[in-house]
This record gives sequence, C-alpha cells and structure tokens, in this order.
Amino acid sequence: MKSAEDLKRVMDMYADMVRRICLVHLKNQHDTEDVFQEVYMKYMLYEEAFESTEHEKAWFARVTINACTDWLRILSHRKWVPLDIINEEQEVLDNTSSEILEVVLKLPEKYRNVIYLFYYEGYPAVEIAKILGRKENTIYTWLARAKELLRKNLGGEWK
Repeated sequence: MKSAEDLKRVMDMYADMVRRICLVHLKNQHDTEDVFQEVYMKYMLYEEAFESTEHEKAWFARVTINACTDWLRILSHRKWVPLDIINEEQEVLDNTSSEILEVVLKLPEKYRNVIYLFYYEGYPAVEIAKILGRKENTIYTWLARAKELLRKNLGGEWK
C-alpha cells in the first residue's frame, strides 16, 4: 500500500486530469467524484513501481478511462444527461468553450478519448496507442475522423 505522501504527490500532479477525464466521460459531477475516489483507491492498492512520471501519468489516464467505462456499464440505465446539467458542471473544465465542449461530448467514446488525450493532455499518437491498447494507425484514423466530425459540427477549421 502506498504512503500518505505518495498519495498527496499524485493528487497534486494528476487530480485535475483525472477529474477532467471523468467529467468528459460521465458528464456528471457526482459520478465524477465517485470514480475519482475509485481511481485513487486503485492507486493506493497498486503494488508495482512506475518506470517514470510519464508511465505513472499514462497509468492514471488508462485506469480513469477504464473506471469510467465500468461505471457507465454499471449505471447503464443512464443513457443521457441533459445539457443544462453539463453546463452547470462545465466550470470544472479549465478554459473550455461551451460550444466546443458540447460538440466534443457528443462524439463517440473512442473519439472523445483520443481528442482528450491528444489536445488536453498533450500525448502524441504513439503514447495514446499504448494507453488505449490500440495500434498507432488506429489512433491516427480516430483523430482524423474526430477532427472531421468536430469541423463539420463546429462549421469551420479546427486544429
């Protein structure tokens, strides 16, 4: 089990990223907090050492995405969330335009994941492929398709 100092260190480093991933997936502040706690419990029980801070960050991203997917599977009766609830919780996301947020949230999950990891966390496609357990070319294809959907839905250029 990890020490309190380790937990504080990773909370300082990754809490914002974990919350944003949860909010993008779950679209609900209450579920976000539940999954957030679950992710950090998994960290406390994780016994292996990380190779580097990048490996640790990628671990948090992957575990958070998996935890969100599991949470949604458990709560399958929640098929949608009204946009007014998302707008209330939007302030959690830093510097995000509400129009872009709405369009990103409407993307299929695989596209949301690659857009988030690529643009918000700054991962290159090679690292995203490792995190998501997919081939690098698949990630490039998903990024291209997601950008095209965003371009179409936002009505213009988006980089």
